[in-house]
Amino acid sequence: MPPHCDSLDGPVVTAARKALEGRDVDQILPYVPEEGEREVREAFSLTAKARTFGREAQEVADRWFFETVVRVHRSGEGAPFTGLKPAGLDVGPVIPVAEHALDVGSTDELTEALCGIIREQVEERHGRAMALKEHAAEGVAAARAFVEAGLGVQVWAHHVYKQAIAVPHAPARHS
Repeated sequence: MPPHCDSLDGPVVTAARKALEGRDVDQILPYVPEEGEREVREAFSLTAKARTFGREAQEVADRWFFETVVRVHRSGEGAPFTGLKPAGLDVGPVIPVAEHALDVGSTDELTEALCGIIREQVEERHGRAMALKEHAAEGVAAARAFVEAGLGVQVWAHHVYKQAIAVPHAPARHS
């Protein structure tokens, strides 16, 4: 997944900011696994105390809290925490469309975007393999190029299929 959950403008830090601003730890708890809840509650409590010692203390405490909740969140996904990423990173074309689908309650735009991308890729990959197939009888090198492209289509399609049916955010399944 592109930078998102671990960015300063991603959903985890956004929820953490709301929790701190509203003084309500429950705002962040849905983003962490149950086994990480105690750690997040303790971090929230310490952060709330530290925030009372002035602006600089608040900035340090908030940053530490964001790092804690993102680390615990990523751990629940079975993914490593590699630090907070800056806000404004390119998350690709699909995440904003997926977020919009959740906001409006409709899958139409997301389905159209994903099907369009898949269609383009299938046509491009298949077209390249078919162009090579026309020359496959011209020797081993040409046949090898066709076989490689053909197998590439099959392997790519299999990976797309497996990803399409995969359980999202299943623990320890990130590669």
